[in-house]
Amino acid sequence: MHHLTTMIAATVLAAALGACGSPADNPPAESVTAGASKTVAEADNKPAAFGQCAACHAVEPGKHGVGPSLAGVYGTKSGEIAGYAFSEAMKSAKLTWDDKTLDEYLTNPMKKVPGTKMTFAGLADPAKRKEVIEYMKTLK
Repeated sequence: MHHLTTMIAATVLAAALGACGSPADNPPAESVTAGASKTVAEADNKPAAFGQCAACHAVEPGKHGVGPSLAGVYGTKSGEIAGYAFSEAMKSAKLTWDDKTLDEYLTNPMKKVPGTKMTFAGLADPAKRKEVIEYMKTLK
């Protein structure tokens, strides 16, 4: 009897969890399980590699987390996004966030800007860096 009760409870819980969120929050199973096809990140027009960035950075203007919001960063100077407490290293780096600089920075942030607060080790894959940079260009 205990086993049957446990099975029923598990079934009810699975059904309830499946109903959570909107369809946009829960993409069809094939979009997450089809390997090289769409991932959850791509469903939101975000490259999968951006998930590492999203752990610390928001994409909404003015919404800072551990790192500054990435909205509108492309084309700005290092350390000039309002409302975020940048390290002295980042403020004095005088970098312009363009394709070349972002590629170098995302390869190894601590090498490009010694003393940065960004402790991310870097994104080794050039194709993934390019995807992230192209996505960042869309963030306004």
